[in-house]
Amino acid sequence: MDTLAFEHHLTSPQGAGREPRGGFTVLAGGGACCDRIRFTVATDGERITDAGFQAFGCGATTAAGSAAVALARGRSLLEVARIGAREIAGELGGLSPGKLHAAELAADALARALGAAAAARGALTPPPAGRTLVAMSGGVDSAVAALLCARAGGEVAAVTLELWRDPENDSERSCCSASSVAQARALAHSLGLPHFTLDLRERFREGVVQPFIAGFAAGETPNPCVRCNGSVRLDAMLELASRLGARELATGHYARLAELDGDQGPLLRVAADRGKDQTYMLAALEPSSLARLRFPLGQLSKTAVRRLAAEAGLPVASRPDSQDLCFLAGTDRERFLRRHGALEPGAGEVVDSRGRVLGRHRGHHRYTVGQRRGLGLAATEPLYVLEKDARTNRIVVGPRAQLLARRVALRAARLHRDGARVDRVRLRYRCPPIGCRLADAPPAGRHSSLALELEQPFAGVAPGQLACLMDGELVVGWGTIARAERSGGKGVINANPR
Repeated sequence: MDTLAFEHHLTSPQGAGREPRGGFTVLAGGGACCDRIRFTVATDGERITDAGFQAFGCGATTAAGSAAVALARGRSLLEVARIGAREIAGELGGLSPGKLHAAELAADALARALGAAAAARGALTPPPAGRTLVAMSGGVDSAVAALLCARAGGEVAAVTLELWRDPENDSERSCCSASSVAQARALAHSLGLPHFTLDLRERFREGVVQPFIAGFAAGETPNPCVRCNGSVRLDAMLELASRLGARELATGHYARLAELDGDQGPLLRVAADRGKDQTYMLAALEPSSLARLRFPLGQLSKTAVRRLAAEAGLPVASRPDSQDLCFLAGTDRERFLRRHGALEPGAGEVVDSRGRVLGRHRGHHRYTVGQRRGLGLAATEPLYVLEKDARTNRIVVGPRAQLLARRVALRAARLHRDGARVDRVRLRYRCPPIGCRLADAPPAGRHSSLALELEQPFAGVAPGQLACLMDGELVVGWGTIARAERSGGKGVINANPR
């Protein structure tokens, strides 16, 4: 360790107490060590023109903040995006293990401020060979997507979103927590890529979490991942790509594109690995967004992706896939809804389709259409949730035969091609497509409502879920399930359609 370099930054810290006018300021830290850094960067769109900081904590934190300022001033956005804890520690002459946390904190603060500045004022010129921005979550899929883009030539930069931070959640299991952002940044730097961090927590709360809570309060089963991909995550990263002079955004999703030459824009096509296909979760993307997306994993199997990661020596090669909703990682839905303002209606009646009371439930938000377990009812045959009525706080149950639906009403639908092309639909993420047709063959465009007729009965059509409208392997539109007619026409599964 070069103590002279450390002492210089400690006794004569560069940018200490400075907050450049028109700069972008963030606050990082406050974890186990309680140290924090308030960091500011100013930019002319291409370079960091000035930087400053305030440190709250030990002397090492002050020295690391000074080192980050010294490394960032006057350098291009892409150069600064390559600065991590290792570079800051190097500027300080090396750090002992006990002080390395200060470099990590300063690197995080610098990255957050840089991301805010780039998203608002970045104005980079595209290089002749092109530039691609890659979405990295810290998992194996996005890492291999970045690896393949780098191997394909042209410049590559990476971005990671922080969407949620909750002390009750297990951040190691969430793909968008502060710790996952740090892991993704380290992984990008190990691949030689500049990395940007975008803090979208407020946008995510308003656009995804609050509608999720409202959906359950209204008796629906919302699908937050579809909403997130369709109107929050990918739009924000495409905006950043434009700022950074990147023509395309690549992601680690298992999906493909088709009909690339039409004037109506490209369509999603299911992935080669059907078991990993994610087109359902991407269905709400506009064709204009799809035109700028790349899916390097679309032709690969998960086994092949892990093999590529292992051959490249990536530390995430054997990392388990994330299974939870990012904001539910480490907790459960009931606990989350209680802590974040969901309606708590309490106990209510469980009735059959004729209105006869069969028992009591503990709150309609605990159940979803099609659910069989956890009803607590004694019956001669299995009973399923047919309907949730938020207004009366009632759960309607019945045998499986009553759960089957042949006609589904959609709301807020979007068709990218003529409705006559729709010949199948996916009504749940993990369910295979089933044959169908749209009534009256509606034209391409937006529709307040559509009627979907199924070729075979489907069990568990849940209001609030997405209906992914398909033509063979192609996604040609989507809509939100409003209600479904039960077999025999004795009623509708209807959770207060809007």
